[in-house]
Amino acid sequence: MAHFKGNIVVVDDDNEMRSMLTDFLVHRDYDVKSYPNAKLAIEALLTNKLNFIDQNQPDVIITDLAMPEMDGLEFIQNLKPHYPELPVILITAYGSIDTAVEATRKGAYAYVVKPFKLNEFEVTVEKALSHHNLIKENVVLREEVNKSWSQGKIIGKSKAMQQVFEVVARVSKATANILITGDSGTGKELVARSIHENGPRKNKPFVAINCTAIPDTLLEAELFGYVKGAFTGAMSDKKGLFEEAQQGTLFLDEIGDLNLNLQAKLLRVLQEKEIKPVGSTKSKKVDVRIITATHQDLRALVKEGEFREDLFYRLSVIPLHVPSLQQRKEDIPLLANFFLKKYATLNSSPVKSFSSQALDKLINNVWEGNVRELENLIERTVVLCDKEIIGIEDIILQDEEGIENLYQEAVTDWPTLEELERRYILAVLDKVGGRKEKASQILGINRRTLYRKELEYRSVRH
Repeated sequence: MAHFKGNIVVVDDDNEMRSMLTDFLVHRDYDVKSYPNAKLAIEALLTNKLNFIDQNQPDVIITDLAMPEMDGLEFIQNLKPHYPELPVILITAYGSIDTAVEATRKGAYAYVVKPFKLNEFEVTVEKALSHHNLIKENVVLREEVNKSWSQGKIIGKSKAMQQVFEVVARVSKATANILITGDSGTGKELVARSIHENGPRKNKPFVAINCTAIPDTLLEAELFGYVKGAFTGAMSDKKGLFEEAQQGTLFLDEIGDLNLNLQAKLLRVLQEKEIKPVGSTKSKKVDVRIITATHQDLRALVKEGEFREDLFYRLSVIPLHVPSLQQRKEDIPLLANFFLKKYATLNSSPVKSFSSQALDKLINNVWEGNVRELENLIERTVVLCDKEIIGIEDIILQDEEGIENLYQEAVTDWPTLEELERRYILAVLDKVGGRKEKASQILGINRRTLYRKELEYRSVRH
């Protein structure tokens, strides 16, 4: 059997152009099927009558824009519902570039303006083929992972994660409150979402809030809502997150940072199944499943008087611990490859795999920021790498980035004091793998302040 680089469909009503492209691509080792109009091509594509030698599925579509009966734009619109990920290269005359740009917005992978050089055209075809192959590999990887190594968007084949999957499967159908514990970056919100999506409330809202991200003075109004005139700036009634999550799930992350006043009000909601918006004298009934999470030891906080014991027992009817990446090292290759495929596809990167030495380096690293840190590193590596295989020299870990030279590097462009603060805080966060508690200790600020600053900085970070 002949070996082909890929399967290509060429659609053009110009016989000479169609013949030229077909001959060129065939001589470049592509299996090519050509059609004189879009209707014939659509019929062949939808009835699977392409008769390619290998796999019988198209990898790239090449179509002219200006054609009778059905033009290239209509062709793309009719094709996309059936082949949403299939790259389409549009060939257009100079006068129709605006239309071609519009076509790319509607799903075309690229457009080529006549006249063009065949060698340059081949580069576009190769990029489109590579893009499609990465998408297919990502789908295959996801399907492989879904067989036994995932629960929703959580990935893991380790014994520790299989135990998490088993608990998630059991508790999803229940109504009891769940407390998820685990270090920062382990994926506690993903676990909460998986519980919601596998339970009877899956078609209702899943609403998440980080209790550290919002100042205490605003958190009550955010949770319970408020009525017009309740405080300065309250120009109209506003629903709180409990109402937004009605009949669904409310996920309260970092519940350990909730102050004692709000802890008392949350306990009352759990007991009475009703809320009272800020400034209102009337209560509202709510039907919401509560899932909470924390990286802190709530039992220790209870002993220290910083967390209500009665609330703790209400929230932790079903405790679920998410292991750190250090406790599930056998999952690192699986996660790393999944993130590689994901970001290679998103960035049209040539990267396809890791060398064995690169994977060993990832496995042996201490991931203080857990899965979040691993994902960030893989994304950065994929973006910066211009090879198919990521080598050990391409994996730059936090300790190798030379934070000790931060001051020298940070002041070379004479930044403002505010900018220097931004650079330092982000560098410390990177150094400690995103662990807020450790970073706040180094910086001498509380976690709530750090969290707000990080949100502000990340939104403008280049």
